[in-house]
Amino acid sequence: MHALKKNRPLRRIVLASAATVSGMVLLLSLKPHSSPETALAVPAPSSSSSTGTSGGSTSGTKTVTGDTIQTRWGPVQVRITLKSGKLTEVTALQYPTDNPRDQEINSYALPRLRSEALQAQSASIDTVSGATYTSDGYRQSLQSALDSARG
Repeated sequence: MHALKKNRPLRRIVLASAATVSGMVLLLSLKPHSSPETALAVPAPSSSSSTGTSGGSTSGTKTVTGDTIQTRWGPVQVRITLKSGKLTEVTALQYPTDNPRDQEINSYALPRLRSEALQAQSASIDTVSGATYTSDGYRQSLQSALDSARG
């Protein structure tokens, strides 16, 4: 006997309701393709990929750009500023921005990575959940900059 015969209307109602709820859940879980409004505390990515040191030795401030680390989703590169040997600023120069999802991830990951690096005064920082590749690239670029500055 067929499951949706007319003598079983309650079964049809339950199946139709379950299908409707499932469809609504799937529709509501879709993300829009428009760029999210993000308030990043980092400048727009640059195309520079050189490692270098600059800064005034008169003030005891040293600025060093870390290596560009190629990740699965794109390059990651940071620039650090040291003042009297203390890490005072970390700026992400390059990071994945190819699609809205990258922008969304990095809008919350980069400020957290920066904050942790300044607090730890090293590249021994935790990975941000959901931004594993960016976190790894950030950590490696940060370590290369610290090595160059203190090296």
